[in-house]
Amino acid sequence: MQITLGLLLLIMIEAMAVWCVWRAISSARTSQGAVGWIVFLLMAPFVGVPLFLFLGHHKFKKYLIARRDSIEVVEGVQVFKEIHAPATPPRIGVEPFEAIAEMPVVRGNNMEILIDGEATFDTIMGAIDLAEHYALIQFYIVRDDTLGRALKDRMIAAAQRGVIVRFKVDAVGSYNLPTAYMDELRQAGVQVVNPKLARGPKNRFQLNFRNHRKTVIIDGKVGFIGGFNVGDEYMGRDPKFGPWRDTHVRFTGPMVSQLQLVFAEDWHWGTDEALIEELDWVPEHDPVDMTGLIVPTGPADEMETGALFFFSAISAAQHRVWIASPYFVPDTDVLTALKHAALRGVEVRLLVPDVIDHKTPWLAAFAYFDEVRTAGVEIWRYTEGFMHQKVVLVDDDFAAIGTTNLDNRSFRLNFEAMAAFFDKRAAAQTETMLEADFARSYRLDAWLADQPRHVRYGSPVARLFSPLL
Repeated sequence: MQITLGLLLLIMIEAMAVWCVWRAISSARTSQGAVGWIVFLLMAPFVGVPLFLFLGHHKFKKYLIARRDSIEVVEGVQVFKEIHAPATPPRIGVEPFEAIAEMPVVRGNNMEILIDGEATFDTIMGAIDLAEHYALIQFYIVRDDTLGRALKDRMIAAAQRGVIVRFKVDAVGSYNLPTAYMDELRQAGVQVVNPKLARGPKNRFQLNFRNHRKTVIIDGKVGFIGGFNVGDEYMGRDPKFGPWRDTHVRFTGPMVSQLQLVFAEDWHWGTDEALIEELDWVPEHDPVDMTGLIVPTGPADEMETGALFFFSAISAAQHRVWIASPYFVPDTDVLTALKHAALRGVEVRLLVPDVIDHKTPWLAAFAYFDEVRTAGVEIWRYTEGFMHQKVVLVDDDFAAIGTTNLDNRSFRLNFEAMAAFFDKRAAAQTETMLEADFARSYRLDAWLADQPRHVRYGSPVARLFSPLL
């Protein structure tokens, strides 16, 4: 029998589909994800196989987590814990958060919430101007626009006065950042990680595993983290989104050293360069003395740390848990935790945007709203422009601000980080901010059956892609 080229191609695709099915069965983190891939691969192998090769992997191997893999750093973290241990343990049990972070809760911190773009970037760029020794800067998205060029000018100015400036972006998020932007920085003396040339995988991993962290560290003394990327839309200059509602946090104290360690791990992956000996690891205690912890999560962790962070926070709530996130595409465990919290009498509020930036996750969220609302969860939809903040408030003494969305991508595929504060003063600041946001929102009362046709029919279909959103 003569084998035609078409038949040979069909056999190869079918064989690849069988291999991918086995990979999905043996490596998928959830049974739902495995079943979804199996059905897709067997029903449409010509489409399913290429997509699986790009998107079907959920572990990031060979990424060095110094907190776990370096004896020197592990020992240093233990000493750090002993030196900066809180005098009084927080009310909320810290053990799950410490296990997720592989770092200890520490005292001696202070925090300031930065609301919206002007306050955030004025403060960040002012801090870069005041840097004396080094500035560590990392964003998921950087654009070559007015804001992006302003950041570039500040980095160049710092480098020219002798400050060591290290700059890192994500390959996917900053895909359109011109090479000339990076070249200009490099020529001015800024140490740049070019994501297209950095050590590590260059193809499918760049589509799936993304570094979503947005951090700035100045001299090991001041740290920033939150939802802001660097682009004019984040300043509210894009009429498509209108006013951009986002939140960053500036903090001082030992938590800065923790964020710095996470940056050093990311830098090492991109360059194979160790920064431990070059940075300041002796933080000053702030007299405000808040207890806190940086909680980094990502696909290189041994556990599903992104989802576990939310599960731990929701489970700890006794009377209130408020979560602000631009996306609501939870996994089964977090979905159950939200419902269970509401059923046991906790006030559970989810604040999400009414404005659309990505259609598929926006639609997918509607497929979950009825389920959680039936259990008593309140859905609030922010209306004054696009809301992009990632904030968690539990009771009156826990607040977290950072980069992690309430969705599967942040739970399992992205490298993320949250600054968590076990402190009534931090919680009070966060409460005041969120109350103002709720005042600019409406409570969702309509069920899915009452939504427009494109939402009624589109949301169940969008939910099918939830493992990838």
